[in-house]
Amino acid sequence: MRSCWWSSLSLRDKVPSPIRFGRGYLGAMPETDGKAGFLRGRIMKLRGLAGWRRRRVLGAVAALVVLCVPMLAAAAAKDDVAAAPVLQSGSYLAGRFAQHMDDLKAAATYMGDALAHDPGDVGLLRRTFLLELGYGRFDAALPLARRLVAVEPGSPFALLLLFADDAAAGRLDAAGSRLAVMAPDGVAKYARPLLAGWLAQAEGKPRTAVEEALAPLATLEGLGAVYALHMALIADVGGDRETADRWYVEALRGSPGTLRVVQSAGSFLARTGKADQARALYADFAKDNGASGGDGGLLDSAALIEQADLGAVPAVVTARDGMAESLFDLASALQQESSGEMAMIYARISLLLRPDFPLAQLLVGDGMANRNHFDDALAQYQEIARDGTLGWGARLRMAETLARLERTADAAAILEKLAAEYPDRADALVHLGDLYRGSKRYAEAIKAYDRAVERIPQLDERHWIVLYGRAACYERTGPWEMSEKDLLAALKFSKDQAILLNFLGYSWVDKGLNLAQARSMIERAVALRPKDGYIIDSLGWALFRIGDNNGAVMQLERAIELKPADPTINDHLGDAYWAVGRRTEAVFQWHRALQNSDELELTESVGKKLKERAPPHSSSGGL
Repeated sequence: MRSCWWSSLSLRDKVPSPIRFGRGYLGAMPETDGKAGFLRGRIMKLRGLAGWRRRRVLGAVAALVVLCVPMLAAAAAKDDVAAAPVLQSGSYLAGRFAQHMDDLKAAATYMGDALAHDPGDVGLLRRTFLLELGYGRFDAALPLARRLVAVEPGSPFALLLLFADDAAAGRLDAAGSRLAVMAPDGVAKYARPLLAGWLAQAEGKPRTAVEEALAPLATLEGLGAVYALHMALIADVGGDRETADRWYVEALRGSPGTLRVVQSAGSFLARTGKADQARALYADFAKDNGASGGDGGLLDSAALIEQADLGAVPAVVTARDGMAESLFDLASALQQESSGEMAMIYARISLLLRPDFPLAQLLVGDGMANRNHFDDALAQYQEIARDGTLGWGARLRMAETLARLERTADAAAILEKLAAEYPDRADALVHLGDLYRGSKRYAEAIKAYDRAVERIPQLDERHWIVLYGRAACYERTGPWEMSEKDLLAALKFSKDQAILLNFLGYSWVDKGLNLAQARSMIERAVALRPKDGYIIDSLGWALFRIGDNNGAVMQLERAIELKPADPTINDHLGDAYWAVGRRTEAVFQWHRALQNSDELELTESVGKKLKERAPPHSSSGGL
């Protein structure tokens, strides 16, 4: 059994997106001026040169220059004319290399050094500004934004940041001037109406002015829910309960499975004497999104429902909060469109307006974790660890981040504490089982999964992942019958899960059991995930084990194209090549398997094949 199958689902796979559940916050995003995807044509590529090979060459050159800069600078110091260009070029290439390596902090520092040597380079100014903003260093980004709008008056991100700074300081006239010069397309097409509506609210303008400012959103395809939500929020902040009630109903109708809509509408119900309706709304949401069941959820649904009893605080209290909410909405949408850099920028500006905004902090934390900036991610998660509804998800994120740092004991301590705080919830124990499984502590993982299952009153389709995890551990520790039992039970709940079909089908093939049924299951898994190299490898191995060597070679070659460095697939392809007489190629694949293997059993098996120049077993048409 290859480790990649059962380690392929990590903590994050069972912790929902920090912002959106179901269809998501904004729903399907519209096309923009004929370009594919929301704002996609306007995204400023922070990574520079397109194409993997060109970036790799740039990285190698930059690394060389970084090593040589001290020597070049020393040599150039003899010539004052040459010194500045050398230092500028070295800092620039070092910054590009750091950017290529996703180290935004270092990239911003190096680019800042380069800009100091050539302050008139607008492209360098723009790049440095975006890097500083993306990393959240407002003290550096704000002066750069002012310089940028002086030479590029319509620079959208600089204008957004300066708008936020003016609004946060109460300079509403200045903030309005920033909006006025934004071009009515690109990023401003979506941000400008939202911010203008909240600015009108902050300035105390009549409701007609607010509605006029927000009106462009109503005509943009896919933004009906966000338009309704902000109409409701503005009316709520302004004390117009009748209008707020009408728009909250509209927002729920347009996006019933969205956390922020449910939070906002539920808060309004709780504050207007309709606590029973708020509790029902929260309970339905928690049920639909797994937040109260055994498979976990982002939010603490018990705390969410409790808010209905205590009288919840409004989701948006001031117009400034509403502006932050608007930018966060765009960040959430961009994150789901795989535009991580853009999402980070919007989330950062949102936090300038509202520093204690848990959802935006969670989004930034996830962005940092995705870039392997684990300390920065932990700092963000720690900020919201005690939040009334999102603290649960933040602490799960902390545990995952600590696990990625191989701080297993610290991660386990958090999960055990969560499990103790909520004895009726199983999800922290499921994550604990995943943690130990990922650390190859299979016996401890089984115990954690057992404890989780004991807390689940009735297993259903949501819980196949728990059985899958425990089955993977039983497969490693034995007995096989226990693993098989969990896999069969999981398949009853979720019969079209490709990883379950593959796991059980491969295991049967490898043990010479139920070969016809196993082949059928694996073929079904391949149909479900036709580009999964591991599952295609299983099909090739099944064909090899039943004697179809040519078919095995064809499938295993497909698998190796998708996963060229996987030692198990290399091993299998070597066996298949040997069986069809392609001996030299077989030896080559076994050598690759040996080179890439980190498992003792596979290493010993492949070593024996290379020593004896023959596989320990061969296909026999049914074993």
